[in-house]
Amino acid sequence: MHSINIKPQEIFQALADPTRIRIARLLAHTGEEACLCELVDSLMEPQYKLSRHLKVLRQAGLLSAVKDGRWVYHRLVQGVPHLDRLYDMLKEMPDSDSLFANDLANFRNRTCLREGGRCRVGIQTRALAAEGG
Repeated sequence: MHSINIKPQEIFQALADPTRIRIARLLAHTGEEACLCELVDSLMEPQYKLSRHLKVLRQAGLLSAVKDGRWVYHRLVQGVPHLDRLYDMLKEMPDSDSLFANDLANFRNRTCLREGGRCRVGIQTRALAAEGG
């Protein structure tokens, strides 16, 4: 395992946005990887917005990305003690407006469309697919 030298303020700056918290919380809770299509359909946010947020999370050292064909799969970096504790905290945060519960339900429904454990269908929410170009 190699060491990643990320400053604490970069981690907290990356999580200083509600959408990025939603992404990290969803991935922490499920322990799964997700492609951009799945996140668009789960969080009901436009592709361009989520793509930008994923980049910030990757640059902060919270996400890793693996390309598979035209899809890029994002996963939380695991096995780093301080990050694992941070993910545990994200999982325990209150959900008073049920936004996370909706994100999680959407994600679970969306992952049922996977073929061989991977997304192969693209964005399914018509309005958001049209918005992405």
